[in-house]
Amino acid sequence: MDQMLAEFWQNPSSVHRPGQQARHRVELARKQLAGLIGARPRQITLCGSGTEAIDLAIRGSLLAQGRVGGALRREPGAIITSKVEHVGVRDLAGALEKEEGARTLWAELDGAGRVRAESVRELLAAHSDVALVSIQWANNETGVVHPVREIGAICRERGVPFHTDATQWVGKVRVEEGVEGSRHQGIKGGTESAALDAFDLLTFSPHKFHGPKGVGVLYCRPGVRTSPLIHGEQEQGRRGGTENVPGIVGAGVAAELAMAWLAEPSNIAKGRTMRDRFERTVLTGVPDAVVNGIGPGVERLWNTSSIGFSRLEAEALLLLLSERGVCASAGAACASGSLEPSPVLRAMGIPAEVAHGTLRFSVSRETTTEEIEQAARIVMECVARLRASMSAVS
Repeated sequence: MDQMLAEFWQNPSSVHRPGQQARHRVELARKQLAGLIGARPRQITLCGSGTEAIDLAIRGSLLAQGRVGGALRREPGAIITSKVEHVGVRDLAGALEKEEGARTLWAELDGAGRVRAESVRELLAAHSDVALVSIQWANNETGVVHPVREIGAICRERGVPFHTDATQWVGKVRVEEGVEGSRHQGIKGGTESAALDAFDLLTFSPHKFHGPKGVGVLYCRPGVRTSPLIHGEQEQGRRGGTENVPGIVGAGVAAELAMAWLAEPSNIAKGRTMRDRFERTVLTGVPDAVVNGIGPGVERLWNTSSIGFSRLEAEALLLLLSERGVCASAGAACASGSLEPSPVLRAMGIPAEVAHGTLRFSVSRETTTEEIEQAARIVMECVARLRASMSAVS
């Protein structure tokens, strides 16, 4: 990225030699990003963020179908999604309802917060005007993995486009995981992976696998159309705007490094072991804590842990942890001076006293066992300190 800023800062759309050198680096990064998911480079559209890529996938698909935008050629129809989606999907569905008259149909969840594939099938059977289905691959707060391949097959049977927000999955787990005979040749061969057969549209963001922020990626299956939301000649007319060359190049390198890491299966096993060790240690010290997203047969991402601490406020606990060097996130947002549980936790039916005190912890491929042990000890100490202060006040 430093080299791009210092030496190849020229506009990649320029025809002069320096501009074309910048273009070459962009196209190499596109190939690297395509290789990470087993796609062909021409199926990749580079955006400014994962959220923008989601918007282009969903709104762009509806525009291409003539469902939204100005004088409608067709009725807006319905979108099937879930209440545990990333806010970029949930809020977009709400905006399309308000601005374009589209309807949102909510797929049912099981007890662990996983989308029921059969619910999607039932909604498709009951509503003939469904224009798109959008279900995330894995949840950004709990790490719960949804049955996206099964849902994709159901959508294909009905001829309805299927989008998956794969931001939490790509770069952390192989896209071809669980698909027989789908290992792709990746960067060198440039062949498309059978693992993508379930998806019409797939979006992800390299900053989730150690890449830079400010880059999003949209994969479109051949034959699937999207209309641009930002007009211009860049990205084959799919998305206008001069490319963020340093960010894109950094994203390509991150994709290449992620592929190398994923090529060794023991790496994921090691990450899962550290996550489980962290959870066991915390639960031993705080017996009434709850790990969200656990259920029979439920798969979770190896790097994500959502733990609820009953009768505590997440914001207060976060401040204590931050002072001790532990960086975590709350599944909550401050609204009108009061802390409200996250929509994801509410949709899962998590009791309010647990949801209010839920934090999300993440490990990465660089996390060490020593850091896990230290973090767990600090969490237990901070919970005890906060509860002691609450008891003193009461």
